[in-house]
Amino acid sequence: MSRLFPAHAPEWLRPALGVDTSKVQERLIRHLPAARRRRESAVLVLLKGMRFEDGEVLLTHRSPSMRSHSGQIAFPGGRKDEEDASLVDAALREAEEETGLDRSTVTPLEQWGKLDIPATGNTVSPVLAYWHKPGTVWPASPAETDDVFTVPLRELADPANRLMVGFSRWKGPAFRTRGYLVWGFTAGVLSGLMDHAGWSVDWDKNLVHDLRDSLDRSLNNEKIG
Repeated sequence: MSRLFPAHAPEWLRPALGVDTSKVQERLIRHLPAARRRRESAVLVLLKGMRFEDGEVLLTHRSPSMRSHSGQIAFPGGRKDEEDASLVDAALREAEEETGLDRSTVTPLEQWGKLDIPATGNTVSPVLAYWHKPGTVWPASPAETDDVFTVPLRELADPANRLMVGFSRWKGPAFRTRGYLVWGFTAGVLSGLMDHAGWSVDWDKNLVHDLRDSLDRSLNNEKIG
């Protein structure tokens, strides 16, 4: 079973520990949740760098040919399998399969509480980790991901790259990076992490951009219902 090592977090990452998942959950709520299937999944929120100024986070672009969440920007991760000893193991295994990540270069720091995904009825547990020896990553499973990259935290914190998006009666935080739109679960986790760690800079939360229009202007190649 993969253990957690919060004491091994570098000094600049320590403020990121202890996120209140209930506050993140508020960003994910929609008005008409689906019946809950309670399928457990985990994602790897992998950070690298010696300080916030050169810190980066690993993200993937899900292949537009996928049947679910196609075209979305996401953390590596997926459903917990029987072979996984824990949700931490599930996050590391999925990241290895999707991005070629060498799990021996990763220090798991903290497992967040389970977040409900109202659109699917499933739960996802983010696993915060430090990439203590960064290496090469790539779309190791092209059927699932067609782009794998790291984004500077300073770029995500820049108010010019932050926005609110809305669809029907739902609205939530989003980010722009590399021509992509990061929204939904991934943006909610990133926003919650950055707010908790004190990395956020004041940005315009009042103007809500239409999600469809924002996606049409992005490279996501993503459609919503």
